[in-house]
Amino acid sequence: MALKATVFKVQLQIADMDRNYYQDHSLTLAQHPSENDERMMVRLLAFIINASDSLTFTKGLSAEEDQAELWDCDLTGNINLWVEFGQSDEKWLRKACGRARQVQLFCYGGRSVPVWWKNIEPALQRYQNLQVTEIPEAAVKEMAALVNRNMQLQCNISEGQIWLSDASQSVLIEPVVLKQAQQPV
Repeated sequence: MALKATVFKVQLQIADMDRNYYQDHSLTLAQHPSENDERMMVRLLAFIINASDSLTFTKGLSAEEDQAELWDCDLTGNINLWVEFGQSDEKWLRKACGRARQVQLFCYGGRSVPVWWKNIEPALQRYQNLQVTEIPEAAVKEMAALVNRNMQLQCNISEGQIWLSDASQSVLIEPVVLKQAQQPV
Protein backbone atom coordinates (compact mmCIF):
# COMPACT_ATOMS: atom_id res chain seq x y z
CA MET A 1 0.00 0.00 0.00
CA ALA A 2 1.39 3.38 -1.00
CA LEU A 3 1.91 5.96 1.70
CA LYS A 4 -0.02 9.22 1.36
CA ALA A 5 1.23 12.73 1.89
CA THR A 6 0.63 14.40 5.23
CA VAL A 7 -1.32 17.64 4.90
CA PHE A 8 -0.39 20.74 6.90
CA LYS A 9 -2.48 23.92 7.06
CA VAL A 10 -0.55 27.16 7.47
CA GLN A 11 -1.96 30.58 8.32
CA LEU A 12 0.93 32.88 7.48
CA GLN A 13 1.33 36.61 8.07
CA ILE A 14 4.23 38.16 6.17
CA ALA A 15 5.70 41.60 6.83
CA ASP A 16 8.60 41.94 4.38
CA MET A 17 10.06 45.41 4.87
CA ASP A 18 12.83 44.70 2.34
CA ARG A 19 10.27 44.30 -0.48
CA ASN A 20 7.38 46.34 1.01
CA TYR A 21 5.23 43.21 0.91
CA TYR A 22 2.60 42.80 3.63
CA GLN A 23 0.14 39.97 3.16
CA ASP A 24 -1.67 37.09 4.84
CA HIS A 25 -1.62 33.68 3.17
CA SER A 26 -3.61 30.51 3.83
CA LEU A 27 -1.50 27.62 2.57
CA THR A 28 -1.90 23.89 2.36
CA LEU A 29 1.42 22.03 2.36
CA ALA A 30 1.57 18.39 1.41
CA GLN A 31 4.53 16.61 2.97
CA HIS A 32 5.62 13.67 0.82
CA PRO A 33 6.27 10.50 2.89
CA SER A 34 9.97 10.75 2.06
CA GLU A 35 10.20 14.43 3.05
CA ASN A 36 11.25 15.41 6.57
CA ASP A 37 10.04 18.43 8.56
CA GLU A 38 13.26 20.34 7.87
CA ARG A 39 12.83 20.17 4.10
CA MET A 40 9.16 21.12 4.30
CA MET A 41 10.02 24.20 6.36
CA VAL A 42 12.75 25.20 3.88
CA ARG A 43 10.04 25.04 1.18
CA LEU A 44 7.84 27.28 3.33
CA LEU A 45 10.76 29.67 3.87
CA ALA A 46 11.31 29.89 0.10
CA PHE A 47 7.63 30.77 -0.29
CA ILE A 48 8.00 33.48 2.37
CA ILE A 49 11.08 35.00 0.72
CA ASN A 50 9.41 35.12 -2.73
CA ALA A 51 5.76 35.54 -1.69
CA SER A 52 3.38 36.90 -4.30
CA ASP A 53 -0.17 36.27 -5.47
CA SER A 54 1.08 34.11 -8.36
CA LEU A 55 3.64 31.99 -6.46
CA THR A 56 2.40 28.41 -6.13
CA PHE A 57 3.51 25.04 -4.83
CA THR A 58 3.31 22.24 -7.40
CA LYS A 59 2.84 18.55 -6.65
CA GLY A 60 6.34 18.54 -5.19
CA LEU A 61 8.42 15.39 -4.96
CA SER A 62 5.78 13.41 -6.80
CA ALA A 63 5.56 15.92 -9.65
CA GLU A 64 6.67 15.40 -13.20
CA GLU A 65 10.32 16.09 -13.87
CA ASP A 66 9.57 19.23 -15.86
CA GLN A 67 8.07 21.08 -12.90
CA ALA A 68 9.61 22.99 -10.07
CA GLU A 69 8.34 22.34 -6.56
CA LEU A 70 7.60 26.04 -6.19
CA TRP A 71 7.19 28.45 -9.06
CA ASP A 72 5.74 31.70 -10.28
CA CYS A 73 4.21 31.59 -13.76
CA ASP A 74 2.61 34.46 -15.63
CA LEU A 75 -0.76 34.29 -17.38
CA THR A 76 0.85 33.13 -20.63
CA GLY A 77 2.54 30.17 -18.92
CA ASN A 78 6.04 31.64 -18.92
CA ILE A 79 7.99 30.70 -15.80
CA ASN A 80 9.23 33.81 -13.99
CA LEU A 81 10.66 31.97 -10.99
CA TRP A 82 11.66 28.32 -10.56
CA VAL A 83 12.63 27.27 -7.02
CA GLU A 84 14.61 24.14 -6.17
CA PHE A 85 15.72 22.65 -2.85
CA GLY A 86 18.64 20.65 -1.53
CA GLN A 87 21.98 20.03 -3.22
CA SER A 88 20.92 19.72 -6.84
CA ASP A 89 23.12 18.55 -9.65
CA GLU A 90 24.25 20.77 -12.50
CA LYS A 91 22.18 18.96 -15.14
CA TRP A 92 18.91 19.64 -13.31
CA LEU A 93 19.79 23.30 -12.68
CA ARG A 94 20.79 23.79 -16.33
CA LYS A 95 17.35 22.56 -17.37
CA ALA A 96 15.64 24.91 -14.92
CA CYS A 97 17.78 27.89 -16.00
CA GLY A 98 16.83 27.24 -19.62
CA ARG A 99 13.11 27.24 -18.86
CA ALA A 100 12.73 30.06 -16.31
CA ARG A 101 13.56 33.74 -16.16
CA GLN A 102 15.05 33.24 -12.69
CA VAL A 103 16.03 30.11 -10.74
CA GLN A 104 16.65 29.93 -7.01
CA LEU A 105 18.23 27.01 -5.22
CA PHE A 106 17.82 26.81 -1.46
CA CYS A 107 20.44 24.41 -0.11
CA TYR A 108 20.70 23.11 3.42
CA GLY A 109 22.38 20.21 5.14
CA GLY A 110 24.98 21.68 7.44
CA ARG A 111 28.55 20.48 6.88
CA SER A 112 27.79 18.81 3.55
CA VAL A 113 26.91 22.13 1.87
CA PRO A 114 30.48 23.53 1.66
CA VAL A 115 31.74 20.24 0.17
CA TRP A 116 28.91 20.15 -2.40
CA TRP A 117 29.39 23.86 -3.21
CA LYS A 118 33.15 23.52 -3.72
CA ASN A 119 32.56 20.77 -6.28
CA ILE A 120 29.69 22.39 -8.18
CA GLU A 121 30.44 26.13 -8.00
CA PRO A 122 32.63 26.31 -11.13
CA ALA A 123 29.95 24.62 -13.25
CA LEU A 124 27.18 26.93 -11.97
CA GLN A 125 28.97 30.23 -12.56
CA ARG A 126 27.83 30.33 -16.19
CA TYR A 127 24.13 30.45 -15.27
CA GLN A 128 23.40 34.15 -15.00
CA ASN A 129 19.79 33.65 -13.88
CA LEU A 130 20.66 31.30 -10.99
CA GLN A 131 20.82 32.29 -7.33
CA VAL A 132 22.09 29.80 -4.75
CA THR A 133 21.23 30.42 -1.10
CA GLU A 134 22.29 28.38 1.91
CA ILE A 135 20.00 28.12 4.91
CA PRO A 136 22.13 27.54 8.04
CA GLU A 137 21.62 24.16 9.71
CA ALA A 138 20.75 25.60 13.14
CA ALA A 139 17.95 27.70 11.64
CA VAL A 140 16.59 24.71 9.69
CA LYS A 141 16.42 22.63 12.88
CA GLU A 142 14.73 25.47 14.76
CA MET A 143 12.17 25.93 11.97
CA ALA A 144 11.36 22.21 12.15
CA ALA A 145 10.45 22.70 15.81
CA LEU A 146 7.60 24.99 14.66
CA VAL A 147 5.91 22.18 12.70
CA ASN A 148 2.42 21.07 13.61
CA ARG A 149 -0.60 20.14 11.51
CA ASN A 150 -2.23 23.58 11.90
CA MET A 151 0.42 26.29 11.99
CA GLN A 152 -0.20 29.95 12.65
CA LEU A 153 3.03 31.74 11.80
CA GLN A 154 4.18 35.32 11.62
CA CYS A 155 7.18 36.35 9.57
CA ASN A 156 9.08 39.63 9.67
CA ILE A 157 11.84 40.35 7.17
CA SER A 158 14.16 43.32 7.49
CA GLU A 159 17.68 43.91 6.19
CA GLY A 160 18.01 40.28 5.11
CA GLN A 161 17.10 38.88 8.53
CA ILE A 162 14.01 36.70 8.75
CA TRP A 163 12.13 36.18 12.00
CA LEU A 164 9.65 33.31 11.87
CA SER A 165 7.49 32.76 14.94
CA ASP A 166 4.42 31.06 16.30
CA ALA A 167 2.64 31.77 19.60
CA SER A 168 5.46 30.36 21.74
CA GLN A 169 8.81 30.59 19.90
CA SER A 170 10.77 32.61 17.35
CA VAL A 171 13.48 31.58 14.91
CA LEU A 172 16.07 33.91 13.40
CA ILE A 173 17.04 32.89 9.87
CA GLU A 174 19.96 34.56 8.12
CA PRO A 175 20.26 33.07 4.63
CA VAL A 176 23.72 33.09 3.05
CA VAL A 177 23.83 33.88 -0.68
CA LEU A 178 26.49 31.66 -2.26
CA LYS A 179 25.81 32.84 -5.82
CA GLN A 180 23.87 35.95 -6.79
CA ALA A 181 21.77 35.92 -9.97
CA GLN A 182 22.85 38.51 -12.54
CA GLN A 183 19.37 39.04 -13.95
CA PRO A 184 17.03 41.45 -12.18
CA VAL A 185 14.40 39.78 -9.99
